[in-house]
Amino acid sequence: MRFEFATSTHIIFGAGTIRDVALLAAEMGKRAFVVTGQSLERAEPLLEKLNKQGIEYARFGITGEPTTTIAKQGIEQARRAKSDLVIGIGGGSALDTGKVIAAMLTNTGGLEDYLEVVGHGKPLTQSPVPYIAIPTTAGTGAEVTQNAVLSVPEHQVKVSLRGPLISPRLAVVDPVLTHSMPPSITASTGLDALTQLMEAYVSNKANPLTDGICREGLKRAGRSLRQAYEDGNDSTAREDMALASLFSGLALANAKLGAVHGLAGPLGGMIPAPHGTICARLLPYVMEANVQALQNRAPGSPALARYDEIAQLLTGIKAKTIDGVDWVRNICLALKVPPLSEFGLKEQDFPTVVAKSQKSSSMKGNPISLTDDELMAILKKSK
Repeated sequence: MRFEFATSTHIIFGAGTIRDVALLAAEMGKRAFVVTGQSLERAEPLLEKLNKQGIEYARFGITGEPTTTIAKQGIEQARRAKSDLVIGIGGGSALDTGKVIAAMLTNTGGLEDYLEVVGHGKPLTQSPVPYIAIPTTAGTGAEVTQNAVLSVPEHQVKVSLRGPLISPRLAVVDPVLTHSMPPSITASTGLDALTQLMEAYVSNKANPLTDGICREGLKRAGRSLRQAYEDGNDSTAREDMALASLFSGLALANAKLGAVHGLAGPLGGMIPAPHGTICARLLPYVMEANVQALQNRAPGSPALARYDEIAQLLTGIKAKTIDGVDWVRNICLALKVPPLSEFGLKEQDFPTVVAKSQKSSSMKGNPISLTDDELMAILKKSK
């Protein structure tokens, strides 16, 4: 057996840990470029502490899904500010944009030189400027991943800037920052974390280290996702989901994902739906399709037993795969996940989605190769 494991250089987890950031930042740089999400309020205390540490800062706000255009604007502003440190505080969009900016401050050429699928996919050769990632949602795990996802509107697809150098220097996960998430964001981000844990666990690139992380994350998501949705001030549930998100990022960065994310990438570039919502809508149907395909074409696959384990981890009882599928369906109903047709997905879009998904890096981690017809059937059920 051989496997590798890589993540952020330093991870700090716990309530109130955002108070440590400014002091640690002062050891990394003097001119910070701070990428924030929609809520500036959560960043204000951090900005005040940066000032007290003598760190100058420029702020760059992300109001929606990051695009290549937005990322280029951020890169240009950070260069003008002569930033020697990048801090991302917000959801996955802010954290991924921060990764891209930190990387492009030290690597020559244009952004397209390094993007996969629509670009040249060149590897990053220079270490980014120090980057501190502070999530305020519990879902993407972007604070510990080795890629940054950007939308490319002209190609109607989402692609990644990817590589081992892109991992943040410091990840600070403070569950208290997630308490203000509204139920809808709690749902979409939490379901994204659940999907990432599940896909990494059945991935053909799973290893003993990611297995342990996934098991613990699935157990915590199973007991706390609905509770965090129903009571956003439940500190135990919020901590569980912050850990589930962190673990999902650690897992996906070192195993692979699967057909849910393989389909979600193209769909995210075509319809205005939150990434986690797309994943949640696809998840039960991908589970069913994978299990049926494995039973028919690879009955000896260890992934079949893993789907049974997932059911037990989520439900807390002795269960089988069908119980796990039912649990996922029920949580999606409870968290009000809408059909994808509500976001404008039409049946005539299916062939394009399938063709793009078959080329995605995520699809390569699925425990079995799904046919175009199987993927079409998943989309029909999800619509």
